[in-house]
Amino acid sequence: MVTDIVILAAGQGTRMRSNKPKVLHTIAGKPMVQHVLDQAKMLDNSRVHIVIGHGGDQVKEALAGQDINFIVQQEQLGTGHAVAQALPYLTQGGKVLVLYGDVPLTPSVIFKNLLAQVDEQQMALLTVNLVNPNGYGRIVRDEAGLVAAIVEQKDANDEQLKLQEINTGIMALTQPQLAKWLPKLSSENAQGEYYLTDVIAMASKSGVAIKTAQPDFEQEVKGVNNRQQQAELERWYQRQLAEQLMIEGASLADPTRIDIRGSLTVGRDCFIDINALFEGDVVLGDGVQIGPNCVIKNSTLGANTQVDANSVIDGASIAESCSIGPFARIRPDSELKAGSKVGNFVETKKSVIGPGAKINHLTYIGDANIGAKVNVGAGTITCNYDGVNKFKTVIGDGAFIGSNSSLVAPVSIGINAVVGAGSTITKDVEAGALAVGRGKQIAKAGWKK
Repeated sequence: MVTDIVILAAGQGTRMRSNKPKVLHTIAGKPMVQHVLDQAKMLDNSRVHIVIGHGGDQVKEALAGQDINFIVQQEQLGTGHAVAQALPYLTQGGKVLVLYGDVPLTPSVIFKNLLAQVDEQQMALLTVNLVNPNGYGRIVRDEAGLVAAIVEQKDANDEQLKLQEINTGIMALTQPQLAKWLPKLSSENAQGEYYLTDVIAMASKSGVAIKTAQPDFEQEVKGVNNRQQQAELERWYQRQLAEQLMIEGASLADPTRIDIRGSLTVGRDCFIDINALFEGDVVLGDGVQIGPNCVIKNSTLGANTQVDANSVIDGASIAESCSIGPFARIRPDSELKAGSKVGNFVETKKSVIGPGAKINHLTYIGDANIGAKVNVGAGTITCNYDGVNKFKTVIGDGAFIGSNSSLVAPVSIGINAVVGAGSTITKDVEAGALAVGRGKQIAKAGWKK
């Protein structure tokens, strides 16, 4: 049976005080609505519909390239009205799962649980018990303990306001049930809107049983209406990720001071110091050590590599037993071979650093191929750009580059060659040769200004 997933994402989110739609604000670096989509896509034989309104073009652009049916809600007249816009697109006789683009952390296992309870005589509703249910619609049950209705906060009486079981808004039912009940919704309430929750009372009166499920954590069903709630969910989510890293064998100096905005895979006995940020897809091999305040993006680090404080690694491949930093910047398409060292205030870009090579400090290496056991002195730069094109520098195995040297590409330094400190090298240097390219030193004794 086909499942139609309807994600409501038309709200303006005025309390966010933002120029972009609320559902595009992020948790862990990813738009909230994308979190919902990623979990929804784990359901078999499903189709996704997103109801958009305020900032709809921005939502379309952010989610471009995904298999989504976008439906425009011209007027925002409530959740019932929003789902009604999707009704013509739903599969006849199928199941329907209603989700919200600003409730980002509900796992797919809950969706599967809800859908498993749906048939012609049953629908399913996701509820949660809160210590402070203020602002939420209350679940009203009959004497038998079955769900009879949902009463919104503004419409609830004093007794109903004491109820702690609340409606998350997430529900599953059949397409025929939805088609039967949606046209009967009324806007005669405090908000003057068509509440989707009113179908619960209709289901109860029709003899359709309303099954419920609850999450393991209330944060899994919390929505975001302002930036404070966004920050609260962010920190909770990051803590869950940190807990999983520790289960997998990593040590964290402080589990509350790590941010993962993508996928982080760790080997055994990794150590991550405070304020580390991981973006995109990052893999750390066994025994990798990450110092404080480091940023690592879309990179792989081999076993026993050490990254010292305040280093940035972006789009790089780092082999085992490398040493990086402190204050190093490894830019995209850099490849560090086993045992190489890139030290403090060194920047690399689109370069291969050979096994055992050392670039200890204050150096720029761009568009270069550095051989094994090369030593590059402080202040060296590869002059790879002439203002129009980029050119390559090649340094052979065992070469020694003296401090404060400028290698003007395209240029090649041969195996075991030596470049004297302070040289500007514009021509190839043969293997084993000494190259010195500096102005003649003149000293005039007794000179006066």
